[in-house]
Amino acid sequence: MKYVITGSIGHISKPLAQQLIHAGHEVTIVSSNPARTGAIEALGAKAAIGSVADTAFLTNTFTGADAVYTMVPPTWEAANWKEHIHGIGRNYANAIKASGVKKVVNLSSIGAHMPDGCGPVSGLYGVESELDKLEGVDVLHLRPGYFYHNLLANIGMIKHMGIIGGNFGENTRMVLAHPNDIAVAAAEELLHPAFTGKTARYIASDERTTTDIAKVLGNAIGKPELPWVNFKNEDALGGMLQAGLSQEVAANYVEMGAAMASGEMSSDYETKKITLSPTRLETFAGEFAAAYNS
Repeated sequence: MKYVITGSIGHISKPLAQQLIHAGHEVTIVSSNPARTGAIEALGAKAAIGSVADTAFLTNTFTGADAVYTMVPPTWEAANWKEHIHGIGRNYANAIKASGVKKVVNLSSIGAHMPDGCGPVSGLYGVESELDKLEGVDVLHLRPGYFYHNLLANIGMIKHMGIIGGNFGENTRMVLAHPNDIAVAAAEELLHPAFTGKTARYIASDERTTTDIAKVLGNAIGKPELPWVNFKNEDALGGMLQAGLSQEVAANYVEMGAAMASGEMSSDYETKKITLSPTRLETFAGEFAAAYNS
């Protein structure tokens, strides 16, 4: 089969591509960075260099593919972050329709049932809605939990303030996901594309409270008393602005944190019964410690 993978050679797209290639399939990887051509070809894939903002490029790249994996690359410059994310979804939908692709696995997120009030994830609601409008195309939305790797952003806070925290609420239970587990799920769906219609699949590697997270990560870095501190929304916003994030990005992250604290972000997930993926928090703690000590 012929697959097109967006997301360049990132934390999910690279291991996903490797699994598809190992299974003997033809893979094209989309990247906006020409410098990554060599690394893509070294995996055994074809590089398609261009922008996901360019619908003609996407259409040309998707044409002839049996299935595509779509994701919205991160950006920090958008004046309206939610609309930017939604707009990339619109580009994908237009290219899929024009190219004749019939199977799509789309990276979304827990919380994507919320049309508003969940920061960038509400932008992913827009992506899902655009893809769900496609007629005669089977679409599976992957809705993983909070990426473990997002916790790496707390390393500076731990080193300089001796705490870890956010505006996620007091002792909030978080749904967590490792990129490798997401890649495995994506590969399962693409290698055996039995999904039909418009569906969603949740992916969770662990479910742990913020207190647990502080304890496990603290033990891994030799700080067993590391506390999780819950920030007020305004304090979280101020900290992000001080760290150099734009007002738009910081405000959206604060909104997402508030949705986590209220429980609304995980409310649809809570109605499902899923089997946890293998990578528990304790396993990720080793990766966290390596990054902390590097």
